[in-house]
Amino acid sequence: MFSPLVTFPALYSATLLMLAGTGLLTTYLGLRLTAEGTGDLWVGGMTAAYYLGLVCGGKFGHRLIASFGHIRSYVACAGLATVAVLLHALVSQLEVWLVLRFVTGAVMMNQYMVIESWLNEQAESRQRGKVFAGYMVAVDLGLVLGQGLLAMSPALDHRPLLLVAICFAACLIPLAMTRRVHPAKLVAAPLDLRFFWQRVPQSLGTIFAAGLMIGAFYGLAPVYASRNGLDTSQSSLFVGICILAGFCVQWPLGWLSDRMNRSWLIRGNALLLCLAAVPMWGLFPLPYWALLGNGFLTGMLLFTLYPLAVALANDHVEQPRRVALSAMLLTTYGVGACIGPLIAGALMRHFNPGMFYVLISAYSLLLIFWVRPKTVSGMPQVDEAPLHHVPMPDTASPMSAALDPRVEEVPEDLVVEAPPSIGRSDGSSETRQ
Repeated sequence: MFSPLVTFPALYSATLLMLAGTGLLTTYLGLRLTAEGTGDLWVGGMTAAYYLGLVCGGKFGHRLIASFGHIRSYVACAGLATVAVLLHALVSQLEVWLVLRFVTGAVMMNQYMVIESWLNEQAESRQRGKVFAGYMVAVDLGLVLGQGLLAMSPALDHRPLLLVAICFAACLIPLAMTRRVHPAKLVAAPLDLRFFWQRVPQSLGTIFAAGLMIGAFYGLAPVYASRNGLDTSQSSLFVGICILAGFCVQWPLGWLSDRMNRSWLIRGNALLLCLAAVPMWGLFPLPYWALLGNGFLTGMLLFTLYPLAVALANDHVEQPRRVALSAMLLTTYGVGACIGPLIAGALMRHFNPGMFYVLISAYSLLLIFWVRPKTVSGMPQVDEAPLHHVPMPDTASPMSAALDPRVEEVPEDLVVEAPPSIGRSDGSSETRQ
């Protein structure tokens, strides 16, 4: 059971340290800018710049790894991320911070790609599920650990930035000292927007809405907590509990989604999320325990939309196209995560912090009307659908599809050049999900 943890300790340790630094930095910047009276739009812009860097970093990462190799590119990007964090302590101009957040997102995408491609290549087929689960645990525990570090060092001075820099520098050590064999050169997955939009439109819409909400959450949930009278430690605990809730419910929901119609589950999840967010609108004050309780409930529902939509999309796309599908879904998610913080920040600035959860209810309501289970045709489903549900981290790179245990290993040429039209056996093409 624990053999993957023994086999890949360096990669899991590096992942945990990376995500601890990322989670700490995102929450710290939101609380710091709020304490200094900076507008919520700027806070949202910082988060949007980070996700824009993640989206743009995919192409950059492929070229960097192909040119310099996995370890060298990882070391270079971890060094750049450390420098970018320390520059926050030396430069206080918000415009410069936006650029630094973009750079951090771009170089961290390279780090994700290094770790995920390494895990994929050296994980045996029979261990792939456990390896992927171990990676999920490292991602979520890292994010929660970052909130814990901020709770232990609540002063919004330069000390949290030093902790982030320590995490980013420390994640170099496991990979630099590993004796594992270098993985092979990465192969880029093509994006066929027209094909995927015709085949899985409801999944893409759900992924985009999840990006709008989760991107806004990471940037503005600390601001929401602070504006509701919570101090730094309480705000970091609030964010940590929301993330932990999503992690705890992944596997039970996965068990349920393998036995029920996934489009109905997405719709039901959106309905419950729409209602669960209502007490957080700010219509009446909530005590601290109620904020934590509602935060846990909304986090539980919010962080399950993405893996449900990924599973539904994989049910309708043939196996040779699934690496490209993952790249398409992550790009869609990244675009939503860039836009979401800007919209939420603007509305929170002009109205009140409760607009953050008003938007979550609004996006969930749109999903209820967008995801129409009766229109999900069974014709384009792959033969083995429904596929086994696998919880997906929302911080993954396009390489995560290769690590997903639902995607069997296929010849390289099938992954790079998928057939132009894959549809029904009679030669016609079914274009509705």
